Amino acid sequence: MTQFSALLLNGVSLGALYALIALGFVIIFKSSEVVSFTQGSLLLLGAYSIARFADSIGFVPALLAGIALTALVALLIERLIINRLRGAAVISLAIVTIGVDIIILTEMVRRIGSDILNVPHPWAGESIRIGSTGLSLNRVIALAVAATVIGLFFLAFKYSSWGVAMRASAEDGEAAALMGIRQGRVSAVAWIVAGVLAGIAALFLVGAPTPGVSPTVYTVALGALPAAILGGLDSTGGALVGGLLIGIAEAMAAGYQDEILFLGRGFGSVVPYVVMLAVLLVRPSGLFGTKELTRV
Repeated sequence: MTQFSALLLNGVSLGALYALIALGFVIIFKSSEVVSFTQGSLLLLGAYSIARFADSIGFVPALLAGIALTALVALLIERLIINRLRGAAVISLAIVTIGVDIIILTEMVRRIGSDILNVPHPWAGESIRIGSTGLSLNRVIALAVAATVIGLFFLAFKYSSWGVAMRASAEDGEAAALMGIRQGRVSAVAWIVAGVLAGIAALFLVGAPTPGVSPTVYTVALGALPAAILGGLDSTGGALVGGLLIGIAEAMAAGYQDEILFLGRGFGSVVPYVVMLAVLLVRPSGLFGTKELTRV
């Protein structure tokens, strides 16, 4: 039971980080109907920036600078590329984001090389005990921060003028434009928020039990994409539920890998996609996604 509790807590904390990244996918899709594949490279950019800045200006300023830089790069992608291609086919925009992702990722891999960069978290590799279960302090703080950020996001999404504008644009873009809502501004803010979420998630993903910043951090976003799709790409609440489900499933698969060895070694790394496919076979639009009805 102790092992199960530990795996469950680790899965929830990992799932909260997945939810942060998945929210980035969702809000970009809701604001511009673009499936952005740049979240992985933005995540790596955020982690790399925090690690590099920390050497010269300290942890807290480096954290703020890293998040700001990630948000700025996300905004530049939207302003210089996505905004100029507004009206293009959705599949074309998705392919463009893949190209941008590859460019940023290649530059990050070149800069990092074979090194593992350290982010000097004040809590370092400390752990905390919850009952009889031990858990990395980094993951505990990550869970608390992620819960706070997600809560603030939902409040802003429901009550702020930007949230109202985004919901209106997602419901009916043409009607929203006629009502004076500037969809370009809504899209720009959505990309900024997605960049901020990626920067925050990056801080904790490179802490204990992860050794530090390396190109493998990029693959974490690949687990967050199934979380966004599983919950429904147009559902912010679905991103939270999907992130938690994927995080718990991945932690359980890794913890009980000996019991599921018949499925093959490394099965835990593909669990997010297995869960996603299992759900999509039953609900093609995701758990909370909007079903599109077409008259024929």
